[in-house]
Amino acid sequence: MQKLTAAVIGASGYVGGEIVRLLLGHPNLEIKFATSENFAGKAIGKVHPNLRGATDLKFSKISEVEEGLPAGRQVDVLFSCLPHGALATRISALEKLGDIIIDSSADFRFRKKEDFTKWYPDAPVAEGMEKWVYGLPEIHREEIKKSKRIAVPGCTATSAILAMLPLLGIVDTSKIIFDLKVASSGSGNKPSIGSHHPERAGVLRSYKLSGHRHTGEAIQELHLPNVPGYSITSTPEVRGIVCHAHAFLTAPISDKDIWKLFREKYSNEPFVRVVKEISGIHSLPEPKILSGTNFCDVGWQLDENSNQIIAVAALDNLGKGAAGAAIQNANLACGFAEKAGLEFLGLHPL
Repeated sequence: MQKLTAAVIGASGYVGGEIVRLLLGHPNLEIKFATSENFAGKAIGKVHPNLRGATDLKFSKISEVEEGLPAGRQVDVLFSCLPHGALATRISALEKLGDIIIDSSADFRFRKKEDFTKWYPDAPVAEGMEKWVYGLPEIHREEIKKSKRIAVPGCTATSAILAMLPLLGIVDTSKIIFDLKVASSGSGNKPSIGSHHPERAGVLRSYKLSGHRHTGEAIQELHLPNVPGYSITSTPEVRGIVCHAHAFLTAPISDKDIWKLFREKYSNEPFVRVVKEISGIHSLPEPKILSGTNFCDVGWQLDENSNQIIAVAALDNLGKGAAGAAIQNANLACGFAEKAGLEFLGLHPL
């Protein structure tokens, strides 16, 4: 089978580097070029040392690619890892570079402009937002298969949505709190005082206890009637997210019946695993063992004393939370096996 061509715009960041890594091992996609305005002309392995010797590609500038554009499309799949707001302002030009475009920023995640501006008030509003599909296969798989414009969800939004999705019919959706712990790579690769080692090492820091911009995605995809609690705490780890979604039951329910809900929702999902064991140190989802994978593990704890359920979801913020999700969406849009290039099972111990 002849491979389709792919490219990564903004490939020097963590998400871009992870997409390049996955593409280099993909059975159906061949990476043709990768851009970086800051590292143009440098070998990809200089910026992403884990890719040394894996490719002879060098970073190019977007303008260099555009200048050499022949008639027709440049690649079959274009992955955009530009910062928030960057693709929105140049989408008409970059559409010439690829047939299918998969964006990892927030520019096209919302269906309505007013929802986007509420959570990103200072960002430029993209035209044609309604043409894009929210790239969460567990909800929009059939739409993704037919689409050429796909917006990868936010990493914390993915964990929050997948934690709560099986429970929507049995909880009070007006009283949900998402409590998320996020590793340092979730802040990107641009240094700041908060990422400076003396300030970051060993620190569990609350940095967004309300108003996090991924809140709007959870509202949109779960059809929540109001703004849920959505708090973010940063952890010393490099990769990973764990979400504890607290909700109150509308009627008593047994643990067995909750098992049935999770199985019905996720039994056919290739990258969502239900983790709920009676005993053992790995009895509920945890992000460390998911590092480098495209899995999201989900589980729950039922508290009958308070009529409360705490749903748990864990994932790698650079995997299922970003780059892995981008590749999963590409597989669906191109008609490949959904798991192609994403079958790494993780490491333990790590």
